[in-house]
Amino acid sequence: MVQTRKRLGDLLVEAGIITESQLKSALKEKTREQKLGDVLLQKGFITEQQLIEVLEFQLGIPHVSLFRYPFDDKLMHIVSKEFAKRNILIPLKKEHDRLFVAMADPMDFFAMDDLRLSTGFEIEPVISTKDDILRSINKYYETADSMDELLEGFEPNVQVKVEDERITEEDSPIVRLVNQLLQNAVQQRASDIHIDPQETKVVVRYRIDGVLRTERVLPKHTQNVLIARIKILGQMDITEHRVPQDGRIKTNVDFHPVDVRVSSLPTVFGEKIVMRILDMSSALNDITQLGFNEKNYERFTDLIHKPTGIILITGPTGSGKSSTLYAALNHLNSEEVNIITVEDPVEYQLEGINQIQVNTNVGMTFAKGLRAILRQDPNVIMVGEIRDRETAEIAIRASLTGHLVLSTLHTNDAISTITRLVDMKVEPFLVGSSINGVLAQRLVRKVCRDCAKPEEPTLREKEIFAKRGLEIDKVMRGKGCGTCNMTGYKGRIAIHELLVINDQMKKMIMNNEPISRLREYAHEQDTVFLIDDGLLKVKKGLTTTEEILRVALQE
Repeated sequence: MVQTRKRLGDLLVEAGIITESQLKSALKEKTREQKLGDVLLQKGFITEQQLIEVLEFQLGIPHVSLFRYPFDDKLMHIVSKEFAKRNILIPLKKEHDRLFVAMADPMDFFAMDDLRLSTGFEIEPVISTKDDILRSINKYYETADSMDELLEGFEPNVQVKVEDERITEEDSPIVRLVNQLLQNAVQQRASDIHIDPQETKVVVRYRIDGVLRTERVLPKHTQNVLIARIKILGQMDITEHRVPQDGRIKTNVDFHPVDVRVSSLPTVFGEKIVMRILDMSSALNDITQLGFNEKNYERFTDLIHKPTGIILITGPTGSGKSSTLYAALNHLNSEEVNIITVEDPVEYQLEGINQIQVNTNVGMTFAKGLRAILRQDPNVIMVGEIRDRETAEIAIRASLTGHLVLSTLHTNDAISTITRLVDMKVEPFLVGSSINGVLAQRLVRKVCRDCAKPEEPTLREKEIFAKRGLEIDKVMRGKGCGTCNMTGYKGRIAIHELLVINDQMKKMIMNNEPISRLREYAHEQDTVFLIDDGLLKVKKGLTTTEEILRVALQE
């Protein structure tokens, strides 16, 4: 082992990967418990791959990808799961008196000393990415015994009772399995867990970066206890199997507060469960992190600083509308401003903001909540969604009486939002006089920074760019690596279309001009359409043309 005690920050500066000022800003933000590498990764100054390459080169410690590594199960008994998780390491193999251990931080000499004392082996560190190690810990420490226990003793098709120990005892196999599924999902940054009962099996799928992927397949006879355990956690009625139910789980996963919305739906093979994961620690609260291009960023901040009017954010489900709304509210949040929201449901709780939850069972609708808000002297009002004419009209009235209103609507692009409101039977003069701007957005997958390689654009890509008046000489594509689960994509970024409704456009809306004329005028006003913003992000190497065409329609 190379006993060099040079600090990581100095190594990265020497290698020219970060600047002295970036290092200082990371050290300033770092808390005592945080590792410098984690802060640099969070701020986007380095990628995990760069970090590994520097450590590999400077310390002479090899890098190992754990994606298909042949682990020795017996070693999992030598190092406890808690120790492995706390220090982000996993044992790989032993040779004579040496134990090879994959570590995210091979300069963590305290962890190595602890390991040497507790195991009696000489420790040989190798480097792996943090995600790779955590994924492997979750996968391989879930001992075969717990799965065997799970498969034994469960009679198929027997109804589970509320007091059944199998679904309440903390160390029962089914409880451990559900915890494991949640833990893996949070660690892999999944947005949803799908539990799909099929004729002969139960399939568990994760939605990661907007795409569903099978995580594991369970035997059919585990179905009843698995679903009963989830329903108990979500405070749902486990004796009712014939009607859809909704629930909520508040829990901590690896010291992160995580909120899970649970929905059950009766199907022919049993109840299908979908768990939507709201990871509080990964909530985007900063407008600068939403991926706006410079022009759109300036226009959007101008819009949200106006004292009155409506700003609408549109897009299909799962296009990041809530994140944008919350980031805007966070930006406006100060003690001089009274911000009140009415949502269904309240997804993230924001400090200093009054949030109301819609409850249709007791008649608390968006419209009713909105009427009540107007008597609470608000400056800024956020309505989770405009679903009907009544809500739209109250929101418009609120904006015309001196309030800033933020809300969402389901439409394909910014301009069709205008016609959607008119279709809802809202008078065109009200739409024109109240709306300041419409932001349409979609989420596209980002090219994995660790395996991205520049490539020649295809002929089709060149044609698409030329059609939009753009040129392209190279595109970035991910080859697939352990970090991105061999997909070539990791994380997501938003593409935007921001329509600013100025006086001329207000007149055109009031005169009921056709949508084609509104689009022409938006083009004259330098509006960046969804597809153009997407292609500009392809040009910057952030995503791929395939992703843009998947989510944005070509006009």
